[in-house]
Amino acid sequence: MTLSFFCQKILLFFGICLALGACSTGPQITRTQDVSESADTPYKKILVITLFSSFDTRRYLEDEVVLHLAKLGTDAVASTSMMNTKTPVTRSTFMAMVEKIDADAVLVTQLASLESKGTVKDMRPEATYNVRPTYYYNVWSVDLKEYVEPQSVEFKHSLVLATQLYSVLNREAVWAIESKSKIVMNHEQVRDYAIIVDEAKAITTHLSRDGLIAR
Repeated sequence: MTLSFFCQKILLFFGICLALGACSTGPQITRTQDVSESADTPYKKILVITLFSSFDTRRYLEDEVVLHLAKLGTDAVASTSMMNTKTPVTRSTFMAMVEKIDADAVLVTQLASLESKGTVKDMRPEATYNVRPTYYYNVWSVDLKEYVEPQSVEFKHSLVLATQLYSVLNREAVWAIESKSKIVMNHEQVRDYAIIVDEAKAITTHLSRDGLIAR
């Protein structure tokens, strides 16, 4: 499966989630790399990078991660706050950001996998009754009108994001997790950013639990 295919999938998925709404079971976190013995923790200034094809989606998640890190007392900067849609997404671009803000760590989140399934669902009919008396004793006239809404489409997604923390001093990954979410949504839901918020909170909570940032 190619990188461009993954980018298209994540753009479509988050575009739908942000434009509509979703019901998520919440991220399930798996540590894929324990804290390295060489980790120079706790980290005090973190550059937050999200690698999706959609600039807006990257910005949404990065801003939420920065917000949650701030609540935990850690200074962080979103990479999208120092670039625009035309800025090359390259190693040299991010290294320049590290030097500019004097970061001691870099947090990188990207798509690991995405599975989607759509199901057509029949909607419940709505009925209205108009009851009128007749000329006959205990006999009534009943008019029934039934309206059936168009079919709805329900989407079920299984999303996995991979997050790694890099030490600027050692120039290596010192910690990594995967967050898995199951999301159900349909086209009738309203705008909701809960998915982004939940992902950001899960990532930052586990950074704190594993002693990678000051508590």
